[in-house]
Amino acid sequence: MAVLDIRRKLAILADAAKYDASCASSGGEKRDSVGGQGVGSTEGMGICHAYAPDGRCISLLKILLTNFCIYDCAYCINRVSSNTPRARFSVKEVVDLTLNFYKRNYIEGLFLSSGVIQSGDYTMEEMVRIAKSLRLDHDFRGYIHLKLIPEASPELATQAGLYADRVSINIELPRDDSLKSLAPEKDVGDIKRAMGRMRLAIEDKAEPARKAPRKSFARSQSTQLIVGADAAKDGDILARSASLYGAYRLSRVYYSAFSPIPDASHRLPSARPPLLREHRLYQADWLMRFYGFAQPEIIGQGQDLDLSVDPKTAWALRNRDRFPVDVNAADRETLLRVPGLGAKAVDRILAARRQARLTVDDLKRVGAVVKRARAFVVAEGWTPGAATDGEHLKARLVEPAQLSLF
Repeated sequence: MAVLDIRRKLAILADAAKYDASCASSGGEKRDSVGGQGVGSTEGMGICHAYAPDGRCISLLKILLTNFCIYDCAYCINRVSSNTPRARFSVKEVVDLTLNFYKRNYIEGLFLSSGVIQSGDYTMEEMVRIAKSLRLDHDFRGYIHLKLIPEASPELATQAGLYADRVSINIELPRDDSLKSLAPEKDVGDIKRAMGRMRLAIEDKAEPARKAPRKSFARSQSTQLIVGADAAKDGDILARSASLYGAYRLSRVYYSAFSPIPDASHRLPSARPPLLREHRLYQADWLMRFYGFAQPEIIGQGQDLDLSVDPKTAWALRNRDRFPVDVNAADRETLLRVPGLGAKAVDRILAARRQARLTVDDLKRVGAVVKRARAFVVAEGWTPGAATDGEHLKARLVEPAQLSLF
């Protein structure tokens, strides 16, 4: 077998890591090396391609330890039967890369995943050794995200939590039958048990110490769902997400549009789903997490989201009897359901209306998207009249997909 140099390994294993979306670094403990102690910081700017929920740019070295894998998951480019270039880092190589990239101000942290080699325990132990070496041998204070292997022992998962800021366990597909069909070596029971144990560990470590300070521990866990690899509808995907949030207190569910791969199984689609579908799922997820919407309100199981308008607008169009809303009188929960009013805009409305009655122009000043909101609100000097019930209202609200949420 040809010996690969470090540059070739990096090219292969960075490219192989691009399919994992769950790499935002929000929620990490704040650390820095001010005062000359340690290496790195969990804050700063770099050349990153990941973003925190608050919009901050995150610079992460995002790689796999190896793309060799003993599993044959049909949707994965790194499956054992795939004819793809393979590479593997040593523990020392990943540690050295992380430190060298940080010292050159290229990154502020490490996102590390891996194919499964030999066994789940063997692979997880190698990943833990990397994080442990960075923390203990080099006093690295930057961000570390480790991808956990569900079948690895609970003891190794706990060790991973001791050295990582965030961990994640990918459940991969929204339906259990799809996972069984497309990834027969994986067990959804193992995945859920691993998530449950990590939830308990995070909550236990977060409790105030009774006698002595406890070691820092990962503050959150996340997961990823692949969109479009199976026949699951958007409602099925969001129902799975709602269940995961409730059962395991996940910080995020990430959605990754399926990408067709070479020599793919006939059971997989030949084309990727519209990228707009992934965007709408993120918007719907945001409604569940921050806007007080229950999943059945947004979309029923077995149904797909409307791609022509955002999910909040789609809900408002189905519930026109709840509108228009008086922005000078409605409570926060009601205002959050108005299309075009984001959480920040709602908070500014609540503060500003203590001083004066708000007009439509005032809504613009607080950051509302008035084009979407005006048919659903009453303001000083403004009422939408029959526009709220107009048959052509939806057509007027359709616009190209935007990266902003609401």
